[in-house]
Parts: sequence; C-alpha cells; structure tokens
Amino acid sequence: MGMSTGSGGSHRSTRRGRARRRPMSEINVTPMVDVMLVLLIIFMVAAPMLTVGVPIELPKTAAKPLNSETQPITISVKSSGDVYLNDSEIAIADVVPKLQAIAKAGYQERIFVRGDKAADYGTVMKVMARISAAGFKNIGLVTDQDVNA
Repeated sequence: MGMSTGSGGSHRSTRRGRARRRPMSEINVTPMVDVMLVLLIIFMVAAPMLTVGVPIELPKTAAKPLNSETQPITISVKSSGDVYLNDSEIAIADVVPKLQAIAKAGYQERIFVRGDKAADYGTVMKVMARISAAGFKNIGLVTDQDVNA
C-alpha cells in the first residue's frame, strides 16, 4: 500500500512540470519597436552632421555636374580666407607639402577647389597656384548649378 502511494505521487509531479513548459505562441514586439525608435532618433540626429566638406556658398553656373566614382581631394576657401584640405583647416603655405605627400601615394585624379562666392579672388588664385606648384595639373573649380540658365 505504501508503494502505490509513492509511485502515484511522483507521477503527479511530472504532469505538473510538463504543464508549466508550454511553448509561448505569441511574439512580444515591444522591445523591437523600442530599439527601432531609438535607432530612428539616432539617425535623424546624425544625418545633418554627415554633410561633406566645409560649409560655403558656391557660385552658380550653367555647367553640368561631373561623374566621379572616387573620393576626390577637395580644397575649400571660405569667405573669411580660411583654407581647408578636405575637412581640416590648413595654412596656405602648407598646401604644397600636404599635396606632395598625397602625390607620393600615386594620386592622379582631379583636385577640386571650392571657393565661396564672397571669398577674395586673390586668395582662390593663390591656392590654385600652390596646387599647380605641387605638381597637380588637373584642377577643377566647383560650383552649384544655376537653375535659371
């Protein structure tokens, strides 16, 4: 009599254990929505900061845009006369050594000069003369496209 009670008790405990392990058939999407909203906010804040180059106001022309697949070297001249190589500010005297260091790596592409329309013409010409002195002959001036032309 005592043996039948013991085996019956252990049989009941396994039934209870199996009843608790039922697979969950619904997906909780709240954590996924939270993560997506955080990522959306991060990208909305970061997107305006991804603008390339120095913020200057380019002159407008009727020229068509050039197709370039490589990342070009860009030298920018702000209206205040500050000169930038890509995104870092440099002195006009440092243009030649920095470009010659790049040329040792075998750079053969066009160098783009972005001059603010309010920048001094002489400053832009000094920069272009220094680029030419560094051995680069393929120089392009960057402008915005004039929609009225």
